[in-house]
Amino acid sequence: MRALFRPARMTRAWSGSARLLAAGLLVLGWSAWTGVAGAAPLKARNDVAVAIAHARDAVAPGVAIRAAATTAAREAPSGGRGADLRYPAARRLDLIEDHFGVKVADPYRWLENDAGTDPAVRDWVEAENRLTRGYIDALPGLDILKDRMRALLSHGRFTVPRKAGGRYFYGYNKGLENQTPLYVREGLHGPQRLLLDPNDWAKDGASALAEWAPSPDGRYLAYAVQEAGSDWRTLRVLEVESGKRLEERVEWVKFSQIAWDGRGEGFFYSRFAAPAPGEAFRSSSDAQQLFYHRIGTAQAQDALIYATPDKPGLSHQAQVTSDGQWLLISSFAGIDPRRELHVAALDGRPPVPRLLVKGPSKDWRMIGSRGSTLYFITDDHAAHLRVVTLDAAQPRRGPKEIVAERADTLAGGSLVGNRMILAYMAEAQTVAELTELDGRKVADVPLPGMGTAAGFGGRDGDPETFFSFSGFVTPASIYRFDTATLQYALFAQPDLPFDPQDFGVEQRLYPSKDGTMIPITIIRKRVLADKAQAAPTILYGYGGFNISLTPGYAATRMAWLEQGGVYAIANLRGGGEFGKAWHEAGRGANKQNVFDDFIAAGEFLKANGYTTADGLAIEGRSNGGLLVGAVVNQRPDLFAAALPAVGVMDMLRFDRFTAGRYWVDDYGSPGKREDFPLLYAYSPYHNILGGRDYPAILVTTADTDDRVVPAHSFKYAAALQAADLGDKPRLLRVDSRAGHGAGKPVDKMIDEYADSYAFLARFTGLKLRKMGE
Repeated sequence: MRALFRPARMTRAWSGSARLLAAGLLVLGWSAWTGVAGAAPLKARNDVAVAIAHARDAVAPGVAIRAAATTAAREAPSGGRGADLRYPAARRLDLIEDHFGVKVADPYRWLENDAGTDPAVRDWVEAENRLTRGYIDALPGLDILKDRMRALLSHGRFTVPRKAGGRYFYGYNKGLENQTPLYVREGLHGPQRLLLDPNDWAKDGASALAEWAPSPDGRYLAYAVQEAGSDWRTLRVLEVESGKRLEERVEWVKFSQIAWDGRGEGFFYSRFAAPAPGEAFRSSSDAQQLFYHRIGTAQAQDALIYATPDKPGLSHQAQVTSDGQWLLISSFAGIDPRRELHVAALDGRPPVPRLLVKGPSKDWRMIGSRGSTLYFITDDHAAHLRVVTLDAAQPRRGPKEIVAERADTLAGGSLVGNRMILAYMAEAQTVAELTELDGRKVADVPLPGMGTAAGFGGRDGDPETFFSFSGFVTPASIYRFDTATLQYALFAQPDLPFDPQDFGVEQRLYPSKDGTMIPITIIRKRVLADKAQAAPTILYGYGGFNISLTPGYAATRMAWLEQGGVYAIANLRGGGEFGKAWHEAGRGANKQNVFDDFIAAGEFLKANGYTTADGLAIEGRSNGGLLVGAVVNQRPDLFAAALPAVGVMDMLRFDRFTAGRYWVDDYGSPGKREDFPLLYAYSPYHNILGGRDYPAILVTTADTDDRVVPAHSFKYAAALQAADLGDKPRLLRVDSRAGHGAGKPVDKMIDEYADSYAFLARFTGLKLRKMGE
């Protein structure tokens, strides 16, 4: 690392199967609330159903079951800030499993059952929520945070437009709408017309518009309906001109793109078999298949295009070239960007997939096409990636290099008009270049300043594209860019209810345990920086799945900053900020590096006067929830409070549920002898040790989270509450009709973050005051 960490100028946000994988199968990386609104599989072997009391556990052979013990409600020790709390009774099973000769207890296995079908789990969750609600409602400043978050979100927010035919489609939220409606314009400057309003779909606002794609001519819109935050989707079709919704429904779609054929007669999509009754939010996602749906027909008539029944661990995604001539099928087995490619001509006859690249072994991301020439970003013979072409008409031909590998990592790209936009990442700063199709550089892509740009979708022959641009303290604005003239212009800009100049963003480096220098971004009021004044601080981290934490705005975070709090973001190993080596240094056998990096960040913030000795809180979501749970066990003395949200907390059973099987690429497999000791050593659920004072902990999850099932948080919270960990509270907050984060209504997001930050304020000493006081 040759220089201090600088804000990224452009995030990897181009369309394609690689980015879909990151968004759909990965655990949630960045905060689910970044301005406008924001991851993989082994199957349980020979499980046998065993009924224990009312638990109905799934228990593997080799488990010793000695008794089903019932534990009475445990009163928190008196004399501290968690005094007088009586935690709900959590039945404790005397259940021991043998893992490669190691005896492992799993006393709360029964909490893996679905609260929607198991009365015992439901009653326990309801009791936990009552306890938590009563505690949080009594916290000072809760309403202040809620009111301010609402005010900070009371401005219009646009999504990046997509062009189809002469129509422009985009999302626009007037401010506090629970879900973002979809609008269309006839021509760039035509009046906007409401096309879909998901706010009318459910009284509680929990039905969301998820993925959507207009047909190439703009006649139809295919869109996905997401219920209660689940990863499952139902696809519907709308006639754009009349606004009429067609009758067909496509069910049991998950982790799918919507890829229209070139004639706009139908689209390709990926689905799984319908799960068994009661298993929709728990069962492992295996044997994905690729189908074609023709407009005006029932799903039962959909044509199966591609499947691998002999390899049920493979998933399949479809892309169609912008000219509609070719279908590309990407098949992959996990989170790692390793794909096998098949291609089929779309000439009006049934598609016949032919092998294009055998795998899965390398990363292949199609970024555009010109006739039968397909353009890819690949790490084939290029650790930092390069651009090559493959011939769809002659699949046996090898790749032809267009842009050679550089020292900097090629992060993403797209073909727009007759040129390519390419982004390179080095030292966490990403710059974009415009090149000819033969790789010759034309110019740097002009951007409004330092921050994060995302979007840049487009079509071959049309030079028009759109992108969003945001920073840590500035919400996203939308820009139009012409790749032929290099001109860009503002399309939409939000009104700000604050002055960004009141806040400073500082980048620093700090040494981790092994001496590796780790970047950290620190955001706070300028007056705090000018006075070198310590203040209550939230430290955020993720560290996994090659996800990069780049600049992005969050209204909920701004409410903390306005109160005089500090917010710090550590770019831990395991992320993608510095290329493949940075990711490798924080995965598998190297996962402890991530925890060491985060602990060192906390020590750095205290040693350098950013926060006080007892003013540091930590926050992480999903894989970041695992991070928080692990470091709390390893260094409970370092933190005053912790927010592990929708976290992966049981590292010995994560692969048995929903998308968990994909994550073995980053974590390793609990079913492998060589991986088990590593996972067991840091698993949050298994490493809670009594006799030490723990920070105040608020565990958050949601009842229909089918990405990281809520059982992780349930078991972890029950284990925390049963242990002797001092007098600070250890609470569980379970949202209803909500999932992993995507599709969550605005009012539920405000409630969650206001609850969470009021809890952190209580234990870090941040005084919450109305604005102007």
